[in-house]
Amino acid sequence: MLAHWELIIRLVIAAGLGSLIGAERERLIWAAGLRTHMLVCVGSCLFMVVSAYGFATVLGPNVILDPSRVAAQVVSGIGFLGAGSILLRGDLVRGLTTAASLWTVAAIGLAVGGGLYVEAIAATIIILLILAGIKPLEKWYQRRSQTLHVRLRVARGKMSLNSLSEILGFASGRISRFTCTPDSNSKYDDVDITIKRLSAEGMAAIVRKLEALPIVKDAVKMPDSN
Repeated sequence: MLAHWELIIRLVIAAGLGSLIGAERERLIWAAGLRTHMLVCVGSCLFMVVSAYGFATVLGPNVILDPSRVAAQVVSGIGFLGAGSILLRGDLVRGLTTAASLWTVAAIGLAVGGGLYVEAIAATIIILLILAGIKPLEKWYQRRSQTLHVRLRVARGKMSLNSLSEILGFASGRISRFTCTPDSNSKYDDVDITIKRLSAEGMAAIVRKLEALPIVKDAVKMPDSN
């Protein structure tokens, strides 16, 4: 059994490491922020301490305990708390990253409770790099991977998927949807096109190119249904 002061230090270290990750979530105004991450980390650390040292007085020749059982329950139990931070708004799911950070904070708490200080600190640094350092790269990729939905009014029978592919050139391989609906009340067809993996500049350039075609009467950019 370790000294009480050393076990208390483990709890303090867990609170400090949890606060670093919680501060990053707090900065983005998430419900699971600074205090939540600190509580999860300290709680996980305490579970690990109790699992490893809390039953020392009952151990004997005929009593064998598995200290990993309590820690294993933390891994599964933290999922309920993580699920509470996930929000579903229509087709948009938010909070998955925060749920994952709670899960990893629990792992850090278990590591500190088990005396794996170096591993816990290293994991905290890596998680902070993922949450804060990778985000600009993720945003850049999202800006380069937008989806264009455009509706055209085209002279009847003048546009097909093959002709559109020739017009768009390199972007033709990114066409995911092409539908042509004849309008019985006019001499035009309604053409709906969806093109994926485009930057904002690429989207604007394609719309301008389509608007400039002699066979196109109107070109309207539609909102993203996703």
